[in-house]
Order: sequence, then C-alpha cells, then structure tokens
Amino acid sequence: MATFIPLRPRIGAEAQVTREEMLDPAFAGSCLAALEKHGVLLFPQVHLTDEQQVEFSSHLGKVIPQGPKRADGTREIVFKITLDQKENNAAEYLKSTVHWHIDGLFDETPPPRATLLSGRRLSPTGGQTEFCNVYAAYEDLSEADRRACDSLRIMHSLEASNRVWNPGASEEERTRWRNHRKPKEHPLVWKHASGRKSLVLGMTVDYVVGMPAAGSAALVERLTAHTTRPENVYRHEWSVGDLLIWDNCGVMHRALPYDPTSGRMMHRTVLDGIEAIT
Repeated sequence: MATFIPLRPRIGAEAQVTREEMLDPAFAGSCLAALEKHGVLLFPQVHLTDEQQVEFSSHLGKVIPQGPKRADGTREIVFKITLDQKENNAAEYLKSTVHWHIDGLFDETPPPRATLLSGRRLSPTGGQTEFCNVYAAYEDLSEADRRACDSLRIMHSLEASNRVWNPGASEEERTRWRNHRKPKEHPLVWKHASGRKSLVLGMTVDYVVGMPAAGSAALVERLTAHTTRPENVYRHEWSVGDLLIWDNCGVMHRALPYDPTSGRMMHRTVLDGIEAIT
C-alpha cells in the first residue's frame, strides 16, 4: 500500500510506491486524495516512458492535448518543456515560466485539474521547479483582507505574462500577444466546490478590475509577497526520471532560470479541468 511522506509542512509529499503499483488503476483514488491534501506529489526516479506517463495520467482524469496546433490540426498529448526552439516551436512563450503562474487562465474551459511533469534532461545549473500553496496563502490572510479579496476581480492577459521577460516589447509584439489570446477576467479568490478558497495570482495578472493602477499594482505586489513566503513553497531539485504531479487549482509554480542552450527537457501531460474559477 502506498504511503506519502511530507516534503514540507505545508506543501508536497513523496510517494512511497513502486512503478508497477502506481500504474495499477486501483492506485488512482489514493493518489488523488494525497494530491488534494499535499498539493504536490513526487515519484522519485520512476523513469516512466511517454506511454506509461499517458497511461498513469489517464487513471487520474481525462488527458487533454496541449501546445500549438500541428500542421494536421492536432495537438500534442505529451508536450516537451524546453527552451530549445528546435525541439519546441512554442519555446519563446516558455521564457515567462520562470515566474509564478497557474496554467490555463486564458482558456475558455476550466483550468487544468493537474499537471504531470517528468524529468528527461537537466540543466547543469538552475532549472529547479518551485511550487507555492495558494490555499494556505488565502487562509493566512487577516479577516479584513479575506473580506476585501473575496469581492475583487482580476484581469489576466498573455501580454502581462510576456511583459515579465520582455518589458521593452514593441507595440507590434504587444498587439500580437493581445490577438493570440484574449484577456480573461477571474475572481481574485477561487471558491472551490470542496469549500476551500485559494488566491488566483501570478505573472498573468494585468490589473485589479475597477482599481486605480497604482493601488492595483501595490495590492498585487503585497499579495504575491504574502503568498510566496518560504513556508508556503517547495523547491524540487530534479533527478532524471522524477515525476511530479501538482494540483493546478491550488498551487502556483515556476521554473528557476536556466541556460536555454543547456538541453533541459521535461515531458508534460495535463488533466482536464473539473471546475471553473468562481
């Protein structure tokens, strides 16, 4: 029977399970329960093939295509996370992922339920992945801050996420970003079907709706600093063959900077969302 050993008091657990056990469909229930509890699950050096990663993912939920459309109109099931443009023609967009974010905030469908990432090649320096518990961040707010945040809404945009790595972009580039993905408005506080609440923040935040620019920026900066305090964060030092799963509904993540020519390569699968941000 699998056991889960906490990695940090507030976030993350290591799964004590064999590869054969984790690929058994019967493991899915305890895995999802542990994911809800810990936010991030580590399966160290399990060395899943792409086929095994897709199989395991499918036990946990519906696996969805991702990335840009190919020539035949289809998308990848296993998406290559790399800054090498020869390996991934969306590598430029991935430059912004060294900043905190939640996946899928521009999608018309609910954000992905969870993401699975396996380490294939590593960078000699940098390239760790950090995770932050946004459930705990909300719970730690003062009562007055919780009341205030509960009523606020945030505009998220691809332009905002690209500004973090390219602040001097031309108007042509900014227009291209706006046309590629329409901005999306969400509540600042995600009221989950489980009854839990979490903060919806990250590099995609453009502004707080209805708030003057200076006040909006100051509030987002304060909430981000509050959310990403060390006690809420788990940093993963990758080994080849590691598999990580995280709850995209209650966890922000980011990669630490690394050399784009390092060859770092992660393979990602994504589970379909099960609840809209309300």
